[in-house]
Amino acid sequence: MIVSRRSLIAGTAALAATPALATSQPDFASKRPAPADRRFTSRAVERELARVSARIGDAKLRWMFGNCYPNTLDTTVRMGMADGRPDAFVITGDIPCLWLRDSAAQVKPYLHLAKGDADLRRLFQGLIARQSRSILIDPYANAFMEDPSAPTNLEWSLKDTTEMKPGVAERKWEVDSLCYAMRLAYGYWRAVGDATPFDATWAAAARAILRTFREQQRKDGPGPYSFLRTSNRNTETMPLSGWGNPARPNGLIQSGFRPSDDACQYPYLIPSNLFAVTTLRELAAVAAEARHDTALAGDATALAAEVEAALRQHGTMRLPDGAPVWAYEVDGYGNAMFMDDANVPSLSGLAYLGCVALDDPLWRRTQAAAWSEANPYFFRGRAGEGIGGPHVGLRWIWPMSLIVRALSATDDRTIRACLQTLRDTDAGTGFIHEAFDQDDPAKFTRHWFAWANGLFGELIVTLARTRPHLLQDFA
Repeated sequence: MIVSRRSLIAGTAALAATPALATSQPDFASKRPAPADRRFTSRAVERELARVSARIGDAKLRWMFGNCYPNTLDTTVRMGMADGRPDAFVITGDIPCLWLRDSAAQVKPYLHLAKGDADLRRLFQGLIARQSRSILIDPYANAFMEDPSAPTNLEWSLKDTTEMKPGVAERKWEVDSLCYAMRLAYGYWRAVGDATPFDATWAAAARAILRTFREQQRKDGPGPYSFLRTSNRNTETMPLSGWGNPARPNGLIQSGFRPSDDACQYPYLIPSNLFAVTTLRELAAVAAEARHDTALAGDATALAAEVEAALRQHGTMRLPDGAPVWAYEVDGYGNAMFMDDANVPSLSGLAYLGCVALDDPLWRRTQAAAWSEANPYFFRGRAGEGIGGPHVGLRWIWPMSLIVRALSATDDRTIRACLQTLRDTDAGTGFIHEAFDQDDPAKFTRHWFAWANGLFGELIVTLARTRPHLLQDFA
């Protein structure tokens, strides 16, 4: 059976690939839809696919790249028009809704091609506009319906106790959701220099982001957001009548949920606050350069400085051996927890996101600890090693953690090890999954997870540019 990302995975509940599936592609036939069935086509992406594929020496790795890199365009993009302008609705894959985080990450691997491809520019313009309108519906929501007037049709959201509005698919407050919208806008502006998407609607959404972040600093009370869900999993709901565990105001932004859509234990999620600092400054750059809106840019810059100062004071902790590291979550009362989750922003992914320098000593110690038994969600088995998270349970490795590790690595050996595990744990499907069992990659979750597929494509394109010898010689 296919297991939703939002469902509990345990033991034999995972999808098991049959031996026939694992050996049914001896000639590595493409798994892409027929051209007539593809949701969106870009000539630039097709050229890039051919260019990079020619540089991959390993047949299976080349096949997987060919399936994964165009997967978002092939299967998840729904283009239309809204108010006379392009509109792009990008689903996650097997869940037919738009997550702010996922959709922004899914299209990122195509950004470097957008300047030379009008169709891609239309896609990015449409997605930035769709995200802006979605944020204006509800900046506390993480996922949205294609029809902005429709109630949610997600089974797990139907009875949530929170202020559900038309157009909202799920209302889990996650700091990173708004960060990804800012990152998408900045990435497009830097890659293309096109001010078209940054209209009054975008500016209103940007102001809503700032207002929401300030509300969730909770300096003057709990703010307007609470969330309760009936579930047998404590990570699906927020404690204390839906308001979250206690936290002392200190300038950091509280998050109800993590990028995994799991509830935070301590409300100050440090990776997301670090991402907020970075993307607030990116928002300021777009506001100043594309709109000449100095007031919006100044507000974003000021908030970034405030959160950054709070991170320096409250965002670190010491491991039992005394080593200082970034904490995963803190509460402002002096309590902190160390772990890492494969979903990005993660502690392991801070350099990939541009929140820290690759050679930053504090981050290097943090990353090393996250990729060790100091992290309760680091798993090692016969199939490989990597980071998982509470979302699907113990013993489940997320390929996303391996991709981010490779994208952050500075040595060939680490990258080769990650590539080998990624290649050998697809269960013969030719795609990247949400998670696989540490001992048996034939057990995996989510057969169609476009974020992971796109991230793998991004890794291969990056290596083709920075370390082409690894792809050519990989075996």
